[in-house]
Amino acid sequence: MDRLEAMVILLAAIDTGRLSAASRKLRIPLATVSRRVSELEAHLNVRLLVRGTRKLTLTEAGRAYVTSCRRVLEEIAEIERTASGEYHAPQGELVISVPPVLGRIHVMPVIVDFLRAFPQVRMRVQLTDRLVNLLDERVDLVLRIGEQPSSSLIGTRIGLLREVVCASPAYLKQRGAPEKPEDLLSHDCVTYEGYAVGSNWEFLSKGRPLKIEVPSRLVVNSVEAAVVAAAQAAGIARVASYQIEELVKSGSLKMLLEAFEPLPAPVNLIYAGQGQIPLKLRAFIDFAVPRLRERLGLARAAGPRTP
Repeated sequence: MDRLEAMVILLAAIDTGRLSAASRKLRIPLATVSRRVSELEAHLNVRLLVRGTRKLTLTEAGRAYVTSCRRVLEEIAEIERTASGEYHAPQGELVISVPPVLGRIHVMPVIVDFLRAFPQVRMRVQLTDRLVNLLDERVDLVLRIGEQPSSSLIGTRIGLLREVVCASPAYLKQRGAPEKPEDLLSHDCVTYEGYAVGSNWEFLSKGRPLKIEVPSRLVVNSVEAAVVAAAQAAGIARVASYQIEELVKSGSLKMLLEAFEPLPAPVNLIYAGQGQIPLKLRAFIDFAVPRLRERLGLARAAGPRTP
């Protein structure tokens, strides 16, 4: 039995929750996955997994073993990175995770320029709003919006993002513009069900947080759909400022209640600070940070606010 292969299969099964999902992820037959896990349990003479009808769960012995497996495989990966020269020249694959819209608008152009400048580096980009675990999922770098909890991860701030309220000139001509957050109660609002606050919009009034439960005339599960709806005069939407920059410049949307905006959210590039940082990652950070700061300029992102 190849114990390293069995460790990889076991971790894939735990991370995906099912043997069948591990089979698809690793692109090996389900029978092989099941057999390798059983062989590993027989070799250790201990039960590692409880095979439930919906999801796998670890036994107490399994939890301890999986923790050790992750450490062993990470040490092997570190040895391979050193042997392949990743610490001597920027080369190899770099895996990053970014939010979809922010990634499409601002990060992808920087990535394309980086690949032109560093031809020996390959990149795998995950466009997802899901909170990614760098260590468990073997991701080199993530872009996250919001304050980060203290941890062993390192964060480099690249900008601030405003949460803005907007509507089309056609809607405002018909319904008028709200002058204070409470005025939203008499307007049609477009809300995003995938967003944490939903229809509970937060503002700052006289330096204090103010939450308004806005009436949802239209509910969508895509930020881009909310932007389109607002531009088509379906109502007032709340989105991140970068999502409507071009529409504001063209006059298709107008930003509202700017004096009541909540404090802008920080945007950080996050990476693991343990061990030596591969040159491919250091090269990307050094390349991307000034360019992303220019795109997400702190002064521009802060926006207007009354004293």
